[in-house]
Amino acid sequence: MKRLFKTLLAVSLMLALIPSARAQGGEYSVFEPISKYIAAGDAASLSSWFADNLEISIGYQANTSSKSQARQILKSFFEQNSPRSFIITSKGAQDNMKYAFGQMSAGGEVYLVTIRVYYKNDSFKIGQIKIDPQ
Repeated sequence: MKRLFKTLLAVSLMLALIPSARAQGGEYSVFEPISKYIAAGDAASLSSWFADNLEISIGYQANTSSKSQARQILKSFFEQNSPRSFIITSKGAQDNMKYAFGQMSAGGEVYLVTIRVYYKNDSFKIGQIKIDPQ
């Protein structure tokens, strides 16, 4: 009986830890669709992740833009520099913000991309995108 109790206790503890492990494993899943849209050069779909106002920086030009302005800026960039690939090289988190650094090959150039997403009103929104030539 004592052995059964210990076994049940061990199984209960393992089951209790599974959801938190799953949540941690999916912690950065917000970057999966964002990465896909950047790789495809899909500014319209990417903009669905934008905050109402965000910082967008391409090269040495930085702007705080509305969602629609940022979509147009990225659309123009993607039209001039068609993405061939995008990979995330590192990720992190701090308080209610997550960030990712990546490399994008576009228009025969390699760009370093920084993405910051903020958790607000039960969802993540992009608050900053920086695209810098390497």
